[in-house]
Amino acid sequence: MENYNQTSTDFILLGLFPPSRIGLLLFIVIVLIFLMALFGNLSMILLISLDTHLHTPMYFLLSQLSLIDLSYISTIVPKMASDFLHGNKSISFTGCGIQSFFFLALGGAEALLLASMAYDRYIAVCFPLHYPICMSKRVCALMVTGSWIIGSINACAHTVYILHIPYCRSRAINHFFCDVPAMVTLACTDTWVYEGTVFLSTTIFLVFPFIGISCSYGRVLLAVYRMKSAEGRKKAYLTCSTHLTVVTFYYAPFLYTNLRPRSLRSPTEDKVLAVFYTILTPMLNPIIYSLRNKEVMGALTRVSQRICSVKI
Repeated sequence: MENYNQTSTDFILLGLFPPSRIGLLLFIVIVLIFLMALFGNLSMILLISLDTHLHTPMYFLLSQLSLIDLSYISTIVPKMASDFLHGNKSISFTGCGIQSFFFLALGGAEALLLASMAYDRYIAVCFPLHYPICMSKRVCALMVTGSWIIGSINACAHTVYILHIPYCRSRAINHFFCDVPAMVTLACTDTWVYEGTVFLSTTIFLVFPFIGISCSYGRVLLAVYRMKSAEGRKKAYLTCSTHLTVVTFYYAPFLYTNLRPRSLRSPTEDKVLAVFYTILTPMLNPIIYSLRNKEVMGALTRVSQRICSVKI
């Protein structure tokens, strides 16, 4: 690892791209993915807001997921791209804290929101007559607000801790953003108590929701299997499989990264896994939800026809 100025309070992000042609190729790919995520999530938000057929609880939650994904990838990629282009890998102490806060807040909010979306599908398939009451506008608003608030409180607690621990080793973070576990390795104090709280936080925000999601979809798939209508069974199966794909892409690398003991972790592996939930997932979500969803494709056709008729 390179020797950086130890007297500065700034951190150094070693980044994702090696200083070679491969690094340049990776940079171009990541920027293209970022632009696709930007376009896809913005399109999904606008489509859901413009088409009245999509003004339902499921699509309201989906629009919030797109908003989180849009914010999530924007927290990471612009800084990473700027560092690569300008050759300046430093990030201020305050800037690192802000980036960590938004990364943790958005990550926690998305984990809880995915659980809310699973609950929405569970009620819609298993208790359709209770759906208007269980998933009213007030309940949806409480779900979304609760996800943001709880995620922000958790992020605030972790950010305050990492900004107050003493750093007496190199301030070079072997990551492409201010990831808390990567920062903790630079501390010159015993952090085993904090690592226990990280495990607890991961359990609350990832393990419990994942178990809840798995149980919900288990009940849903069982109910779908018992459906007499082939069309209804196909529609429910497509909707649930779409949600499960998104959940798997998000939770699997996150759980694997955060639940491993430090002795089994490697910076390179952590960075590769982080690419999945910080960069690839925000790009894939709108694609998965649009290509596998007839209602979204139908809404896209209606909005496009409306725009064309206005121009004419």
